[in-house]
Amino acid sequence: MTLYTAAAGSALLFALLAFLVAGGSTVEFDSVVRDQVHAWTGGGLTETARALSFMGSAFVWGPLLVMAAAGFWLSGDRKAAIGLVFVMGGAALLDNGLKLAFHRVRPEAFFGVLPNTYSFPSGHSLFNLCFYGALAALLAPRAATLGIRTAIWMGAAFLVLGIGLSRIYLGVHYPTDVLAGLLAGTAWLCAVFAIEVIWQPRKHDS
Repeated sequence: MTLYTAAAGSALLFALLAFLVAGGSTVEFDSVVRDQVHAWTGGGLTETARALSFMGSAFVWGPLLVMAAAGFWLSGDRKAAIGLVFVMGGAALLDNGLKLAFHRVRPEAFFGVLPNTYSFPSGHSLFNLCFYGALAALLAPRAATLGIRTAIWMGAAFLVLGIGLSRIYLGVHYPTDVLAGLLAGTAWLCAVFAIEVIWQPRKHDS
């Protein structure tokens, strides 16, 4: 599968999901998943979910973005630095635009206070997929071994999925919000890497 195919496929799946959500076809699915997840709630899991949710906030990825971009810039890879900022800037525009377009009201929270923004798509999922996905794509080719490259990608995937699940667990998003955020983020990230205008991904020599 090429990046173009991944971008187009993710965009089409997002469009289909958005159509179903707008038509009310996902109400039962969202309700069943929320109930099943809520049935597993417990003290330890709740604190873990809160920690993961905080890790997925702009209070964490924002400073990490600045540090990562600065690191690439100072190391001489200015294309990577600009590209990382470009990805996240586009993600912000995409998230805000989609939220305003769909105006989906958030579900009743299980824990804590609901954010005052719209629900669809999940910004946590969209932003973190874009940030950690881009970071992994930039760092993995620089790794010395296949094992390190695999660990980078697995770590990124774990964070993104864990953060998304935490938003469902806490009740601040419907499951389809999280799925939509992942699809929108994948479409945007793959599109940027596919055109390779901002940077050329480095190939590992070995």
